Amino acid sequence: MFDTLIGPSGTLKGYLRPETAQGQFLNFARLLDFNNDKMPFASATIGKSFRNEIAPRAGLLRVREFLMAEIEHYVDPNDKSHPRFHEVKDIKLRFWPKGIQEQGSTEIVEQTIGEAVASGMVDNETLGYFIARIYLFLVKIGINPQRMRLRQHMSNEMAHYASDCWDTEIETSYGWIECVGCADRSAYDLTVHSARTNTKLVVRQTLDEPITVEKLEIEIEKKKFGPRFRKDAATVEKFLLAQTECELEEFDKELKANGKIVVTIPGIAEPVELGPDLIKIDKIKRTEHVREYTPNVIEPSFGIGRIVYAALEHAFWTRPEDEDRGVLSLPPLVAPTKVLVVPLSNSPELLPIVKKVSDYLRKQHIPFKVDNSSASIGKRYARNDELGTPFGITVDFDSLKDESVTLRDRDTTKQLRGSFHEIIKAVREMSYHHVSWDEATTNLSAFEGQSQSEA
Repeated sequence: MFDTLIGPSGTLKGYLRPETAQGQFLNFARLLDFNNDKMPFASATIGKSFRNEIAPRAGLLRVREFLMAEIEHYVDPNDKSHPRFHEVKDIKLRFWPKGIQEQGSTEIVEQTIGEAVASGMVDNETLGYFIARIYLFLVKIGINPQRMRLRQHMSNEMAHYASDCWDTEIETSYGWIECVGCADRSAYDLTVHSARTNTKLVVRQTLDEPITVEKLEIEIEKKKFGPRFRKDAATVEKFLLAQTECELEEFDKELKANGKIVVTIPGIAEPVELGPDLIKIDKIKRTEHVREYTPNVIEPSFGIGRIVYAALEHAFWTRPEDEDRGVLSLPPLVAPTKVLVVPLSNSPELLPIVKKVSDYLRKQHIPFKVDNSSASIGKRYARNDELGTPFGITVDFDSLKDESVTLRDRDTTKQLRGSFHEIIKAVREMSYHHVSWDEATTNLSAFEGQSQSEA
């Protein structure tokens, strides 16, 4: 986090967050309670983050303030399987693993996420599941899968606490840009927050059968600690009690070999010397009925601005027969306006049909726009193609006879005819239920009639 001045006087110090994740970790205990103490579970945050970007540039790509969406999926460190991994295991992805990068090669490895997890290239099932879901999300909003790759962090850039990390990079006119990160952050964040706040951020799991464990434990002679260390006694005690099993094992070896241990403790200027009169380290046998552990965290992190930019760039193209006619091929699911309603002319006779079509679209919760300007129908279609509107409904004079209208596809300019109820049903299927044009329009007929030629 970095500081800034806030308030009417400009003298109060405030802090800007570099990510949305930490607020979720602070609420871990409440989230676990909300989930009835069951594992695994996840939380998500969407919000602004800030970075001290020295040279903002490239539009939405390098900025000081940006929108992020982050998921924190808490998982048992001893069981990183995922119950829905079978749903995505056969999805083929384009990987750029760290081994190939370190050789100086840009070769892409194409294999299924199931194969990547089985081979150990991707660390575990839960991480693999989220990587695949990230891919499916990006494809659904219009990212070209052939211009997307998964780059694994190399050893020299991997965070010291992460066991594996993959960036989803998308190719744009600015080159390959990182848009989504997905990391296994181990137990680092919860451990650090727990240590700084003196609050246990752990999961307590009741065991089916009690188990007997042997653990090294440190016993402190508190009567001697106070007189020896005075004001630093609490700091030294806290440091010793926070040591891991491995660290206690090293202390035990040193104590037996040298008759003392010497440690450097943050907050105390001089090294601290501890002998057998102050501490004892013994291996204790204990029967445990409850397993207590700090969860690991799988974190997908989305840069919304970069994703939006890449989706817009991938969607834009020009018609081969006329380079001045741009088309924004947004998938119907994400297009802000799904339908353009176009009366063939400004004749008052067509207005009742236009109103019926508009009312039914509104009833079906389909966003639409009516363009009854004086421009030719071709120009009206062309300018809405550039805005990304996927479908056009044309009301013409034949509509007065049987309330039939034409449905136009933005990308192919193909037109079909049917009743406005059938047409709107097809639009709804394509917009919200991922049904293809061919499947949704099987009961519609080809249109060759009355419409004017496009400009």
